[in-house]
Amino acid sequence: MRYVRYLCIAIFAVALIAVALANRSVVSLRLLPTEVSGFFAVNPEINVPLFIVILGSIIAGLLVGFVWEWIREYNQRAEAARQAREMRRLEREVARLKGEKYEGQDDVLALLDRAS
Repeated sequence: MRYVRYLCIAIFAVALIAVALANRSVVSLRLLPTEVSGFFAVNPEINVPLFIVILGSIIAGLLVGFVWEWIREYNQRAEAARQAREMRRLEREVARLKGEKYEGQDDVLALLDRAS
C-alpha cells in the first residue's frame, strides 16, 4: 500500500512539473480592472509566470476548502466533545456506585465479585 501511495505522489509530481514547463510564459496580474483602478488612484500589477498563477490558484482553493470544511464540521466536533465528557462522567459514577456496593464487605470477596 505504501508503494501505491508513492506511485500516486510521483505521478502527481510529474504532472505538476509538466504543467510548470508548459506554462512558463509571463503574465501580468492586476488587483483591480483598469476602469476601476482609476477611481482609487492605484494600479497594482505584478508580472509572474503562468504556472505560478495556476499552482497558486490550486493551493488557494485547497486552503479555502479546508477552512470551509473545518467550519462546517464544528457541530460534529462539539457533539463528540460533549459525548466524551458525558462518558467520562458516567464512568466516574459507575466506579463510585461499584465502590458503594462493596462497602462493608470483605476485601477479597469484593475483588472476586468485581472480577466476575
